[in-house]
Amino acid sequence: MKIQGHGALVTGGGSGLGQAVARMLAENGAKVTVLDRNADAAEAMAQELGGAAAAGDVTSEDDVQKAVDTADALAPLRIVVNCAGIGPPEKMVGKNGPMPLANFETVIKVNLIGTFNVARLAAAKMIEKDPIEDLARGAIVNTASVAAFDGQIGQTAYSASKGGIVGMTLPMARELARSGIRVNTIAPGIFKTPLLASLPEDVQESLGHQVPYPSRLGDPADFANAAKFLIETQYMNGEVIRLDGAIRMAPK
Repeated sequence: MKIQGHGALVTGGGSGLGQAVARMLAENGAKVTVLDRNADAAEAMAQELGGAAAAGDVTSEDDVQKAVDTADALAPLRIVVNCAGIGPPEKMVGKNGPMPLANFETVIKVNLIGTFNVARLAAAKMIEKDPIEDLARGAIVNTASVAAFDGQIGQTAYSASKGGIVGMTLPMARELARSGIRVNTIAPGIFKTPLLASLPEDVQESLGHQVPYPSRLGDPADFANAAKFLIETQYMNGEVIRLDGAIRMAPK
């Protein structure tokens, strides 16, 4: 499916992977709406891209519906890329006892339920559209993580949330296939996001050297290129792609 001229919604688009995706989509002719909890970051990106900003939380039905409507008003919504997420490390049983259940629930709610919330409301909007080439109505790209497969100590909640995204990719794609909406997922490895970029340079280099090839941290542009491929390649559907330089994470 061509990107040119379509409406696109990017969650977590104010920074990191989402920011790179938003820029890629705009450069390829999409009308981009940025949904981010950070209103200032969303507005700054919207101004840069000539798009629209939607400040809000992916777990909120009202916030996401407003973002979907905003995106669709800018241009018919056919592209959604879910990049919003959190990943605070915490052991299941630490020095202070068992992890508070609320902490586990929060990660699941933001990463897994938030992704589903955006996908369901966006898909409902896409289904209303007339089909274009190959009877297509839209494309959804979700973000998991290699932690879904190689979860490390302290990533119980994060791995569970990302594993859930992997698990719902195929059934979501199968359900929406009859409506011409494709669903794929990217599982990135160690990327140079704002969190990692804040680490000392020697630590970043050490992490990069753990990657077989290329031996560096992933660049957000690499992620954006993968998203572009999944959006444009019509035969890609129901797939989860590891984007990790062949790394397999150690236990810790």
